Amino acid sequence: MFGAVPALLTYYWCMKMPETARYMALVARNAKQAASDVSKVMQVEIEAEEEKVDKIGTASSNSFGLFTREFAQRHGLHLLGTSVCWFLLDIAYINNLFQKDIFSAIGWLPKAETMNAIHEVYRVAMSQTIIALCGTIPRYWFTVVFIDYIDKFTIQLMGFFFMTVFMFALAIPYDHWLSNSAGFLIMYSLTFFFANFGPNATTFVVPAEIFPEKLRLNCHSISAASGKLVAIVGALGFPYAAQNKDPSKTDADYPPGNGVRNSLFLLGGINCLGIFFTFLVPECKGKSLEEITGEKEEADANDMQQASSTQTFPV
Repeated sequence: MFGAVPALLTYYWCMKMPETARYMALVARNAKQAASDVSKVMQVEIEAEEEKVDKIGTASSNSFGLFTREFAQRHGLHLLGTSVCWFLLDIAYINNLFQKDIFSAIGWLPKAETMNAIHEVYRVAMSQTIIALCGTIPRYWFTVVFIDYIDKFTIQLMGFFFMTVFMFALAIPYDHWLSNSAGFLIMYSLTFFFANFGPNATTFVVPAEIFPEKLRLNCHSISAASGKLVAIVGALGFPYAAQNKDPSKTDADYPPGNGVRNSLFLLGGINCLGIFFTFLVPECKGKSLEEITGEKEEADANDMQQASSTQTFPV
């Protein structure tokens, strides 16, 4: 019951949030409301430029729809890149769900039959807490500090690259790690560090910056849905895939699977694919939203054309 309170508070405050000024100006075509909202935030008086807003709103960069040839030409590869990268990240990130199998395989957790339910929950929670303290929590601070200094393309590329490296570093000498559980956990923590200080941050941020205002929500939703779809599949499939090949060593009611080592190889290959699809995502550091979506270039071209048409020459 009490768990519903945060959700209700979140809903209330979301309903109190105003629309962004860009949405009000370019989509709702309400320049006065946009100027008023910006004035409240910036605490300065801003005049509504209705003519300029109408000019930008009717530009070709804001006139095409999602399922049009022009969108496919301008942003089709961008949408493919953001969707597939989010898709691949969530496959790789789903190894959260079989941490118990990994910890058991390297001897970090005792066999299930030697523990009662409370002891098992405690040991699993302790192991996951160590991983979070070593990898997940530090990445948040790294992301906060560096995301405005290192371009997002580099952060995402670096994240997928090192996730690939550490996954293969765990999988190839897997037998070595069985007798060196501390080293395994350090390497495993680093995969989470670079997942979070990497694509787990940028896949959320980039789709909110590179698409036109009119279609930004649609494109961000498609990208996010791609990730959540595979999260459902991964939640159902990976616990089975990570089971031991030996039927006598699987968890209760689970059939034999591919084993932890092969699952790590699979995750490493998926991360490697993320490297290639990252090249479809444009860099947006230091660029305004108008520059990213092409609105600025179009406006400049129109201004130059208008200036040349009104220019007079002496005879």
